[in-house]
Amino acid sequence: MKPQIKALVYSMMLAGVLTLAACNSDSKTATPATPDPAATTPAAPTNNTTPSPAPTAAAGSEDTSKQLKELLEQAKQGKIPGIKYAAHTALIDEVEKDWGKADKQDSAGKGFVYATYSKKNAVLGFNKGMLIFDVRSNDPSLHKLTLQQIEQTLGKPADIKLNGDDTIYIFKANDQFQLKFIIPKSTGKVDHISVFSPQDSVNLMAG
Repeated sequence: MKPQIKALVYSMMLAGVLTLAACNSDSKTATPATPDPAATTPAAPTNNTTPSPAPTAAAGSEDTSKQLKELLEQAKQGKIPGIKYAAHTALIDEVEKDWGKADKQDSAGKGFVYATYSKKNAVLGFNKGMLIFDVRSNDPSLHKLTLQQIEQTLGKPADIKLNGDDTIYIFKANDQFQLKFIIPKSTGKVDHISVFSPQDSVNLMAG
């Protein structure tokens, strides 16, 4: 091959290589690879103080379950958290000495009265013998509870009753006491709860 032709061939080959390299370079610049989230996002530290949504929801569920279990345990003693007077053992006279006169009293049949203490979020039902048979609470912490949450922790109610717009879900705490959740249809959440002693709601001193 003549030197002039050989030089021309080499020049053409070199130009082709440079052109190909330039095209590859432009292609890489114009279309970057899609980043891998796992590779670009660092793992959260184990001591991260900002919880992710899932752990927060789980924590809320655990708190609700704990609250419901505490309500049931207190009900076994005739009590409700935040109210120190128990059904079946406390007398309304004791309450009045401690809390003063009720904001109002409502009759509920022969010999039965309900005393409302608004500042205590409490309503206490007592019979003619002054024995408290029903302890009710409408504490704001109860208002977030739903039937689904209640059943997830306590199971199905032993009985269900209707009272106007309200549905009353009754759970057996033990042989002495019932734990009731009153849920209005309009809200779907607990309005108030009741720890009730059926035995003491039969007014043996009436008449």
